[in-house]
Amino acid sequence: MTAASTSLQKSRRPYGEELAEGYGAERGPFVVSRSLPQAELAVTEIKVVRPFGSPSTPRPRQDAYMIVHHFQDLAGMEYWEDGRSFGACNARAGGATIHDLRREPVVLVDRPFHTLQWFVPHTALNVVADEANAPYIDDLRHDPCVCVLDDVISHMSTALLPALTASEQVNRIFVDYVTMAFAAHLAHAYGGMQAAPRPHKGGLAPWQQRQAREMLLANLTGETPLAAIAAACGLSSSHFARAFRRSTGLPPHAWLNKARVERAMMLLRQRGLSLSEIALECGFVDQSHFTRIFMRRVGFTPGIWRRMVSN
Repeated sequence: MTAASTSLQKSRRPYGEELAEGYGAERGPFVVSRSLPQAELAVTEIKVVRPFGSPSTPRPRQDAYMIVHHFQDLAGMEYWEDGRSFGACNARAGGATIHDLRREPVVLVDRPFHTLQWFVPHTALNVVADEANAPYIDDLRHDPCVCVLDDVISHMSTALLPALTASEQVNRIFVDYVTMAFAAHLAHAYGGMQAAPRPHKGGLAPWQQRQAREMLLANLTGETPLAAIAAACGLSSSHFARAFRRSTGLPPHAWLNKARVERAMMLLRQRGLSLSEIALECGFVDQSHFTRIFMRRVGFTPGIWRRMVSN
């Protein structure tokens, strides 16, 4: 291997287009969250229609895991770690496989497949352990050739898929919240983390509630990072998310959607604004995005609701 190729390999990111190219996928839509300090979590959709019939490109070894959620059955994958063959492995739709990136995993798939791949660095698990007052996790319990049926991983993958297929319609706070919860689930379910007993703590102090609400309402698009709001309240992201939910009854992204809809309902009573103008005013990407969220919370389209209250 030449010095140039070594440099190229080291520069490859473990997510996004670089990851997709290693499987022969034409594109690799992804999202990245930095809600946990010093830990970059990422999720990439890999959809291969015409596999190129050769092993995936090895990625640089790193202290991280790749959790692969499978959207369809996949039989007969050839799998290697550290150059050692594990033989043929199978995956089930809705299942997940866990891979240690310190062991340079390589896979050969000769048929179409569709996955969501979660990149979780070990530092993220350490942050989760710190915040739970628990010992650090050495390794995640897993067999890379065994597909586990984990409802939590399945539901989170399904929930986050729209963030990749229509990223403009999913706010950053939601992505931060889901990826942070994903890391915590891994630590508990596969790292054996048992949180040390702690005195029960309440929600946010009044000043913290005001600060959080003001920051959320200041940018209804939801692009304010969860970590920034938590820092303004003097809390870690995970502590803030728990305390916010305890205080308001909703996680931050759901509270923001509620605030968006309430703002829209106020504007809908005013006849001077069109639905598309109200959508943008309330932080929605467009009118269709506005209509979908509004119907989910109110049960009627914005147009029908406007006619109802007008009459």
